[in-house]
Amino acid sequence: MPMAKLMILRHAPPLSDGRLAGRTDVAADCSDGAACDWMRARIGVSGEVLCSPARRCRQTAAALGLAPDRTCDWLWEQDFGIWEGLAYDALPDLGALPPAGLAAHRPEGGESFDDMAARIHAGISGLDHDALLVAHAGTVRAALALVVGPAALSFSVAPLSLTVLRRAGAGWAVEAVNVTAP
Repeated sequence: MPMAKLMILRHAPPLSDGRLAGRTDVAADCSDGAACDWMRARIGVSGEVLCSPARRCRQTAAALGLAPDRTCDWLWEQDFGIWEGLAYDALPDLGALPPAGLAAHRPEGGESFDDMAARIHAGISGLDHDALLVAHAGTVRAALALVVGPAALSFSVAPLSLTVLRRAGAGWAVEAVNVTAP
């Protein structure tokens, strides 16, 4: 595989009223013009731009003046099944699970992190050139799992943050995680 730079931009803050919005199609708060300007400059020339079909991702791309080359269903956030729309404080307590156990847990009617990561990894494996993905926190963690495995679930991924990975041959390296405007 040729060398490739993969930038993953998490969407701007979701307008989800403090509720889990994995596959729920909510809007984004793109009102922080200074942060959008800073991120646009940080991204620079990015190669191909791929975007999740989610409204919050499309709105974020537009706020940064990005015109996605295509939307990709494989970039959707994790499907949280019956947990979708629950207030964060109403989510079930899974107790102490090791990273691999948490990654394998599948909410009823949804997908596990491992399921989502397999979907994301399949999409990323088809990229042999520089690309910018406008997507979700789960997408970022799934990409990081290419390097660190299920421990990627421990990464905090802020809204409107940038994570950068580089591929040389078959391996990936992390260049930057959770870069945000100052």
